[in-house]
Amino acid sequence: MDLDFSDEQEMLRDLVRNLCGSYSSLEVVRAVEDDPTGYPPELWSQLAELDLTGLMVPEEYGGSGMTALEGAVVYEELGRALAPTPLFVSTVLAAGVLLRAGSDEQKQAWLPRIARGEAIATTAWLEPKGGFGPKGVQARATGDGQGFVLSGTKWHVPFAAAADVLVVLARTGDGLDEVDLFLVDPKAAGVTLTQQFTMASDCQYQVELSGVRVAEADRIGGAGSGWETWDAVLREGLVLLAAQAIGGAQYALDITVQYAKDREQFDKPLGAFQAIAHYLADASTAVNGGRILVYEAAWALANGHPIDGLAPMAKLFACQTFRDTTAMAQQVFGGVGFTLEYDIQLYFRRAKALQIGWLDDAALGELVAQQVLDQPA
Repeated sequence: MDLDFSDEQEMLRDLVRNLCGSYSSLEVVRAVEDDPTGYPPELWSQLAELDLTGLMVPEEYGGSGMTALEGAVVYEELGRALAPTPLFVSTVLAAGVLLRAGSDEQKQAWLPRIARGEAIATTAWLEPKGGFGPKGVQARATGDGQGFVLSGTKWHVPFAAAADVLVVLARTGDGLDEVDLFLVDPKAAGVTLTQQFTMASDCQYQVELSGVRVAEADRIGGAGSGWETWDAVLREGLVLLAAQAIGGAQYALDITVQYAKDREQFDKPLGAFQAIAHYLADASTAVNGGRILVYEAAWALANGHPIDGLAPMAKLFACQTFRDTTAMAQQVFGGVGFTLEYDIQLYFRRAKALQIGWLDDAALGELVAQQVLDQPA
């Protein structure tokens, strides 16, 4: 088993780490907390200039056509820096939906612009009191012979105010999977954006749809195919979210280890106390194990192998590790770890947000259990 990265992949890692060091320092991360746009324009411009906005978009649409392995390398570094960017929702989820189910016209209209970073797309999925499954989609798309009229409320829509287009999941019938995907202009009549404030202080919005009219050409894919498309694209995206979590966990562990070396109590470093040393050793074991699981999932995705179990398993373990590592770190830092001057609180808050975002532990556990129980005896 070869666990080494190629020279090109290591160069990519260094590139993204240096980029984040220059344009997404933790001072920058603090500056854009609760910002209505949610990301620094300079960072986005640099991501576009280095072709990272089109990293996994096929070359025929102006992207680099890289695989999930390169994607995992990039997202691990973005997670390490807590980089505030719409890269995931725009170039992974929205672009992934268009690639999988979009018409030729939709692909040509949006994918080259997304790949160049000229357009930002985001996804409107979750709803108040709704779950993660198709039943949770209750926003309605009613056909009127000339297109569709959309009504409903979406929560936790990332970077909606900065987006050029929304990819909206809406119900077209009463059957479980009668859900479709629609391209919606966030500035269209009947669309109202209200910023939501979260424990991560990231950029999320409530999107109210009140009689929003879209054309038939704005539906992505065939009738009733939306949930299948969304589920497949999100499943692949879980691998990159897992890489992001492991990157954050590694950096949180690094600064905690350094603090345990520098901070002294009773005339010796904190790390010299056996209990704290064991905490750090356990966290290091979990982070290293999680990284191997993440890259196994990325390798499987890159090589066309099934990821139905690996992808949710990777996010489940990586996000639990991120959360557990930052919780342990707060114990090592003590009360000061919760003060705003210390960086560890940034990672602590974002670890929990990432753990419950997109698919939470319970939903991921169900997906993993399905794969385990469906295996032949």
